[in-house]
Amino acid sequence: MRGLSDEDLERLKPAEQVEPRTPLPVRMVSSEEYRPVPQSAKQRETEARLYEIADGIAPKLGLSRRRFFQTSAGTAAGFAALNGAFGPIFAVGEAEANTPELADERAQALAGQFIMDMHTHFLRDDTRLTHFVRMRESVAAQGWNPQLEEGAQTIEALKFENYFKEVFLDSDTKIALISSAPSEIPEDWFLTNRQMAAARATVNGQAGSKRMMTHAIITPESPGWLDDLDAALELRPDSLKGYTVGDNTHKELARHPWRMDSRETYRGYEKALAAGVTNICVHKGLWGRGLDDRFPILAPYARVDDVAQAAKDWPQLNFVIYHAAYRLDDPEWALAEFERTGRIDWVTDLAEIPEKHGVSNVYADLGQIFAQTLVAQPRICAAIMGQLVKGLGADHVCWGTDAVWTGSPQWQIEGLRRLEIPEDMQRAHGFAPLGAADGPVKTAIFGGNNARLYGVEPLETAAALERDRFAALKRAYVARGATPSNRRYGYVARG
Repeated sequence: MRGLSDEDLERLKPAEQVEPRTPLPVRMVSSEEYRPVPQSAKQRETEARLYEIADGIAPKLGLSRRRFFQTSAGTAAGFAALNGAFGPIFAVGEAEANTPELADERAQALAGQFIMDMHTHFLRDDTRLTHFVRMRESVAAQGWNPQLEEGAQTIEALKFENYFKEVFLDSDTKIALISSAPSEIPEDWFLTNRQMAAARATVNGQAGSKRMMTHAIITPESPGWLDDLDAALELRPDSLKGYTVGDNTHKELARHPWRMDSRETYRGYEKALAAGVTNICVHKGLWGRGLDDRFPILAPYARVDDVAQAAKDWPQLNFVIYHAAYRLDDPEWALAEFERTGRIDWVTDLAEIPEKHGVSNVYADLGQIFAQTLVAQPRICAAIMGQLVKGLGADHVCWGTDAVWTGSPQWQIEGLRRLEIPEDMQRAHGFAPLGAADGPVKTAIFGGNNARLYGVEPLETAAALERDRFAALKRAYVARGATPSNRRYGYVARG
């Protein structure tokens, strides 16, 4: 999958080669779907503060800076550094970074939290993204799976084992959904529908439980798309996903954009409903202002003005809008616009749909927007969360991280656990507080809402997952001393 041009790539570097192994990113890391914003002055300040904190604590603990960053205390230091640069937005105390026992106690108390990440990726076996694989550090060298040391690393094993470690060992994620993206170039699909189904069978077979779900990708308006949908539905996907701009990874080649409320798309909804698939996930947003001029034909399809009518016409379906339709631009510009107008492109438009149109089947998946705004400008991250919870309801905001582009999802999990909407923002915009890490709002977002959408009973499922093979592997891994990679796998801007 390649959505960046050669000219774009000239301005970027692979994050895996250049990013420090900090517990959370210190600049925007993009997937191949959009160009990242360069590191800001505030992010440079965050990075400097983080090193200062670490260098004051790690030697006293007999740890290197890198090893300190792999600990719960190191993660706390990362959020303390963000607070120092951006203001007190995250719940973290100085004692937590200074006292590993205190940090570990908190982490262990939250480790059992039920988290369903319904927005993740790994690579197909015949991927053309060979740079991704070449840049990977050997999983065997990290020592988490001794069996891997017995032979050479295959591309296939490296991809799956790395995803497994990042998502299921180094994060508190309990269930993940594997996703993909379509392309006009068949070999540039991230995973085909059949490959996603095979990945689900492999993961769940190895786990001895249902740890993975899957999308099937839909491509309305493409020739033969309904026949492709029939074939995909035979694979029994857990939900469907589509990109209304068509080929989001080769926008210059996109010939088949579509609307959620078109008659042609409705033919697909009818088939999905007949097959018992009621969740329709749709990629929206991640469309910077510059793309309007570059791709004027596609631009209208990136917005959310087709969501409400589809939701009204199909009350039997749930429409989950990925990335919460956030336009994704310079976070400082987005914050300034929010403070000036009270609006966030196109998050506000999405959040207003239930009240304006009287529907209750529209949801927001956080996706890339939480990761990017959390470390680039936490106040706009807080504003996005405030608008989504206020407009859609805390029971209609869903957890998804787009891992593994930005590494293990654990730092994002910690971000939501610690994030609070500043009091001045709550007063000015009528936002409710997000509350405690294990409070009702965050519990719903992390897992309760996705569980309801996908027919999962959280308490029973969590108990069952504690008895599967993945849980046993994680207990053994933690007992040996967890070693998170703190790597990111997308792109960062040069300079």
